[in-house]
Amino acid sequence: MFTIGDFARYGRVSARMLRHYDEIGLLHPDRTDPSTGYRYYGAAQLARLNRIIALKDLGFTLQQVAAVLDDAVGPEELRGMLRLRRTELEAAMAAAAARLAQVEARLRSIESEGHMSTDDVVMKKVPAVRVAELTGVAGSYEPQDISPVIGPLYDRLFPLLGAAGLTPSGPGIARYEDAPDGGGVVVHAGVTVSAPVGPVGDTGITVVELPAFEAATVVHRGSMDNVLPTAQTLARWIDANGYRSSGYAREISLECPEDRDGWVTELQEPVVRATA
Repeated sequence: MFTIGDFARYGRVSARMLRHYDEIGLLHPDRTDPSTGYRYYGAAQLARLNRIIALKDLGFTLQQVAAVLDDAVGPEELRGMLRLRRTELEAAMAAAAARLAQVEARLRSIESEGHMSTDDVVMKKVPAVRVAELTGVAGSYEPQDISPVIGPLYDRLFPLLGAAGLTPSGPGIARYEDAPDGGGVVVHAGVTVSAPVGPVGDTGITVVELPAFEAATVVHRGSMDNVLPTAQTLARWIDANGYRSSGYAREISLECPEDRDGWVTELQEPVVRATA
């Protein structure tokens, strides 16, 4: 028999946790001294303790753990619970990875302040262009909100265009604007086409004509999740050269290989001369 302290040490848990498990009926000691109240545990109880900790680490509540251990949950239901937990953990890992990417992008932006060359910023006249696009709404301009919206829009766009008999005649053009009610960001996922302006059947696609404008442009190489340093370099150039933004920027997809790190995207920021 082990004292509660020894059992806690062997089980790599705290004595306080063992007392709590006893109080809620999850793991009673093998024997409790009636005169002193000291708890004693048997070595065989380590197996139940290990299962309690493993299930708890998977995210199950103590009530669920008790149901599993006491056979109130059948094998099929347990498998379903484990699959659900696996899905939740995978989603959490994906969210954490996306957040880490944004932290790294912010760090790169901070580290590059005053070091990234603005020589690659080019002023150009951007002609009017017709774009077939689908739209959606994202929660914010942050990449972790934009990416889950724009990716599926493009996944839908090209098959729908093919079914409608339309062939892209130029690059993809993504653009964003504040939602009219202030409730997020309207995401436009489009591609250049030669087609009449207006809805494309019942596909949900609309062909719009984007006006010509004067733009400050810069080419970004790599995933758009890491565009922050490039975008901020462009912003600094605009400010330093006496311009101001006159509208929403566009992202022109020049190269889109399967490996997102190989993407080449031109950022086009509409600008006018700033007034004193």
